Amino acid sequence: MSELQDLTALIRANTPLIVIETQDEGRVVELFRQALSQVWRALYRWSITEGLRRIDMDREDEPEGPPDASAALQAMKLAEQRGIYLLLDFHPYLGYASSQRQLRDLVQRRNCQPHVVVLVGGKVELPPELEAAAVRFNPRLPDANALLKMVREEAVHYARENGGRRVEADGEAVQQIVRNLQGLSLPDARRIARQLIYDDGALSAADLPQLSKLKFELLNRSGHLHYEYDTARFAEVAGARRLKRWIEQRRAVFVSGNAPPGLDAPKGVLLLGVQGCGKSMLAKATAGGFGVPLLRLDFGTLYDKFHGETEKNLRSALASAEQLAPCVLWIDEIEKGLAGGSGEGDGGVSRRVLGYLLTWMAERKSSAAGGGVFIVATANQVSELPPELLRKGRFDEIFFVDLPDPDTRVEVLRLHLTRRKLEPENFALPALAAASNGFSGAEIEQAIVAALYTAHAEQKALDTDLLMQEIRNTRPLSVIMAEQVSALRAWAGERTVPAD
Repeated sequence: MSELQDLTALIRANTPLIVIETQDEGRVVELFRQALSQVWRALYRWSITEGLRRIDMDREDEPEGPPDASAALQAMKLAEQRGIYLLLDFHPYLGYASSQRQLRDLVQRRNCQPHVVVLVGGKVELPPELEAAAVRFNPRLPDANALLKMVREEAVHYARENGGRRVEADGEAVQQIVRNLQGLSLPDARRIARQLIYDDGALSAADLPQLSKLKFELLNRSGHLHYEYDTARFAEVAGARRLKRWIEQRRAVFVSGNAPPGLDAPKGVLLLGVQGCGKSMLAKATAGGFGVPLLRLDFGTLYDKFHGETEKNLRSALASAEQLAPCVLWIDEIEKGLAGGSGEGDGGVSRRVLGYLLTWMAERKSSAAGGGVFIVATANQVSELPPELLRKGRFDEIFFVDLPDPDTRVEVLRLHLTRRKLEPENFALPALAAASNGFSGAEIEQAIVAALYTAHAEQKALDTDLLMQEIRNTRPLSVIMAEQVSALRAWAGERTVPAD
């Protein structure tokens, strides 16, 4: 059934109390006006500033009585014909016993017509006595056609305000903008579209990063998600050839949100590996490879001392991520957030968090309008991961990011030297790569940084000898924690897919 049909059915059933939580009051009023074409009722609107007005005619009547909550409820009780009453931001007045009693009398149809009372507000909290009698109606968010119409309206308004200057619009970019605006209410989408248009009088692919940033700032009211502005390109990441190819094969399907018959939409990957081998960089590069925003979920901010708040925070963060789709959700060091899933000593919070996360991963669906939420979870300690998370099907694939091989170490050296405006050709890269056997990418980078400080102190240019000396003076993690690293590599060898 359509949204209008659902609402009409509630009116035909003479539903005594309907609650609608929305910021878009104008759309609610218009929806009820449309419903009158299928089921006739007198339609009224009330607010504390305007009082009670009849609005089902071509014009709005003068207010009936003073703009007082109690007077409005009394007028509704004395009305001679049944009607629909839209009460805007009325719920605060239900804190008064008299207003609550008056509304309960209306809902229970005591000596009054069978009215349909509608409470409209951004967040409507009712006393338990009224909540039991209320039906909550959730207006659907605007679809692609409604959003495209809105963008065209804003383009027309811009032209009128700028002497007829038309908005320069790239057709394909406009379609992408509309896809990215889905999941927002019409007023919120209109504010973003207006800002993009009035910024430079154009709509192009260059507006997409700004759109993602504005959408994130609008939706991340909980503060549990972090918008990662610095997403890397795969070309900036050494190695991981198998993972790069895996992402590239799924890019078109994920971004379009339309999986061909027989193919499931990509859901996510788990990256295990030795610390410092580039899991975080690969998470950023995955977002760059898909060409979508990267959100980082910080489990540390979710936990709250009050019962139920931690799970509520997780639900809020995941709901925000879904509204920001298509996107990549990066859960860094996921084993620390889930605490092994044991829940011992925390009242079962970690078990409930794990349970909700697994349920969400299993039940979420990609938006048909363009992609969904692709998870990239990273972990260092596989022994701390709950078995439920590793079960086949939770992630599309589990990749192991191992210590770099000689060719990858050459590539890492080349990348970090180039970033520091040094010529890689001036260094004996194969010899340096051989000397750094067992080093992670992060340890190779730090060796270059330390060698640069030595060169600066000695007032000379960095060369192969200085860098070689620094590498030989470094004890990598694979030596310091040889047993743990060897155990991890042995475990991953038979259970995961190599990223390289």
